[in-house]
Amino acid sequence: MNIGLGTAAIGRPQYINIKSPVTEAKFDLETFKSNGRRLLDHAFEKGIRYYDTAPGYGLAEALLIDWLSNKEARDIEIATKWGYTYVANFQTNATQHEVKEHTLAKLNEQWEQSKKLLPFLSTYQIHSATFETSVLKNEAILNRLAELKATHGLKIGISTTGSNQSEVLKTALEVEIETQLLFDAFQVTYNILDQSIAPILKDSIVEGKRFIIKEALANGRIFPNKTYEHYQSMYNYLQNLSQKYEVGIDAIALRFCQDSIHPFKVLSGASEKQHLLENLQMTQFELQEEEIQLLHKFQVSPDSYWKERSALSWN
Repeated sequence: MNIGLGTAAIGRPQYINIKSPVTEAKFDLETFKSNGRRLLDHAFEKGIRYYDTAPGYGLAEALLIDWLSNKEARDIEIATKWGYTYVANFQTNATQHEVKEHTLAKLNEQWEQSKKLLPFLSTYQIHSATFETSVLKNEAILNRLAELKATHGLKIGISTTGSNQSEVLKTALEVEIETQLLFDAFQVTYNILDQSIAPILKDSIVEGKRFIIKEALANGRIFPNKTYEHYQSMYNYLQNLSQKYEVGIDAIALRFCQDSIHPFKVLSGASEKQHLLENLQMTQFELQEEEIQLLHKFQVSPDSYWKERSALSWN
C-alpha cells in the first residue's frame, strides 16, 4: 500500500491548518492518547504499514514505541526525525509549539529515545533541513548520521519545508561521506498547489531514493474555502472529479500525488478514523492522464504557496 500515516495530529492537539470549528470540550490528555492508539490500530487493520513520526510531534513517538511493544508484524516501517522539540506541553493556547535545534547534542539526545523504535525503525531523518541551520554542512552531524546508518542499517533522510525546498533537496542529494551518498529518503511537501519538487525527480541522481509526500492536502487549502476565492476554478474541478470517482476531494488530492510523481509513500495526516477511511479511498481508483495534466495547471509559485501557509494558525 502506497499510503502511510503521519502521526503529528495524534501526538499533539494542534497543527498548522485551516481553522477548524471551535470546540468547547476541555482537552484531556488520557483521552487524546487513547484516541491516538485507536487510530494506529485502525490504520494497521486497514493495511497501513508505514508510520512517520518525530519527537517534535508531542507524544507521537512515545505512543508508537508503546504501540509497537506487542506487534510482531515485521513489515511495519517507522520513520522518525530529529531536530525539533515539542514545548507546548499540550496547552491549546500555547504561543510557542516547537523549537528547532540542529546540533549534534540534540541529535544524540533524541536518538536515545528514537532508537527504542528498533527493529521497526527503518528511516532516520533531519527534521526540516534548511540552509539557515547549516545542518547539511555540519561534518560532525553528517558523520554521526553515517555511523547510525552503518550500525543499524537505517535509511538516512531529510524532511523539507519552505519556498526553497527544491534547492535544499538538490544539496542533500549530493552530500557524501567517504565517497558514499548519505541520504536515501526525502520527505517533501508536494500537492496540487506546490509542485516545485517535481522536476528534480527526473534527475538520474534520485534513482533508488525514497520520496515520501507530506502535506498532500496543502494544510486544508485544497478544500473549498471562501478565503481563497482565487482557487475557485481548482475547487470546481476537484468537485467534478470527486463526483466522478465517488470519493472525497481529499482522496483526489492524495491520488494526484501518487499518479503524478509515483512516490514511495503519500502520507495521510488523519487524526480520526473517518478521515483515515476517506483518505484510503485513494486506493480505489486511478486518475487519467488528462486529469493529471489539468491538475498540474493549478500549481502556484513556491513563494506564493509558502506565504499563504505562513499565515495559517495552529488550531
